Amino acid sequence: MMRIQSMVRVLGTASVMAASLAAGAAQIVVGQVAPLSGLEGTQARAYSAGIQLALDKANKAGGVNGHTFTLVRKDDGGRPADTLAGTKQLLSENRPLVLAGYFGDRQIGELVGSGLLEKEKIPLVGYRVNEIRPETPLLYSVRANLRDEINKITEHLVTVGVTRLGLFYPDGAGAATLLAAMEEAVKARNAKLTAKATYVQGTNKVPNAVVDVFIAAAPQAIIIVSSGAAAAAFIEKYRLDGGTAQLFAHSGADIEQISQRLGEEQMKGVAITQVTPNPYKVSGRLSKELSDLVRTATPKIEVPLSYAMMEGYIAGSVIVEAARRMGPKVSREGLVGALDGLDNFDLGGYKVGFRPGMRAGSKFVELTIITDTGRIRQ
Repeated sequence: MMRIQSMVRVLGTASVMAASLAAGAAQIVVGQVAPLSGLEGTQARAYSAGIQLALDKANKAGGVNGHTFTLVRKDDGGRPADTLAGTKQLLSENRPLVLAGYFGDRQIGELVGSGLLEKEKIPLVGYRVNEIRPETPLLYSVRANLRDEINKITEHLVTVGVTRLGLFYPDGAGAATLLAAMEEAVKARNAKLTAKATYVQGTNKVPNAVVDVFIAAAPQAIIIVSSGAAAAAFIEKYRLDGGTAQLFAHSGADIEQISQRLGEEQMKGVAITQVTPNPYKVSGRLSKELSDLVRTATPKIEVPLSYAMMEGYIAGSVIVEAARRMGPKVSREGLVGALDGLDNFDLGGYKVGFRPGMRAGSKFVELTIITDTGRIRQ
């Protein structure tokens, strides 16, 4: 009888402990408001798929500190007002611990300008813009910034003797900062900016007059800082009008999006900077991990493997690691502290690190060229 009573007490204690642990477990919500439809829809959905793959991987391994992850998405259709409204709704209804995977200069500008991140004390990890943004509290980029990409392109061009450059870029609030960075980059390398023209931010409309500027000035190379849709429209018009300059696009000009509009002949020779490892080539642990997850995903991923998906996977992996370092007590403040202390985190051939005052998490930039078969070559 005594032995039975002892066993009952032990089992009772174990049950209480299990219940206590279960009560401490949390569902960590990651919130995304992005253009899941519209001009940037394919890229945004690929980014979202990458985040989801990272969260699913963590969940299948039992979560972190007993906590599991879920991704809640809302479509803003590329409209800045809907980005802010969708974020407010998501914060109210789903209480996310962190935001991730936002797109667009005006969208990020609207969100930051609203003061919503500071009011809610919520970080945003992973976003895509076509401008050079100042360091902003609670805004964490998992990629190199646009200034790094411009420097990489200009350095390469000058090295091979190309010194007369053009710039095609959006006309938004960040235009002056971008232009200043470009002028600084060419001046430092004894090159010259001989032509520049803008397009309407948030569209893929490229007036004939814009192309005429570059045809008349005849720069040796044109640097394209735009969305993929706008880049495709510009390349198409420029080539049809007989433009022969080398074309160098920044990483926002996603090859998958460009290929939807352009033929292989028009894409041939276009160079694109990339800010993540190549997702199509298994060259390290990170690329193999993503490739395997995409191949075995159930249900099957609705969008193809891409650089945008790789970036989303990196953002999701950073969130998972920050949650692990946060410990068992879940809070937005705790996650921010963990992010700020995330120094030199190695995902397998790609390192991310933050600290107060430095929230661009990587310096990785490499040049890729589109071959005559429409494929990426390093």
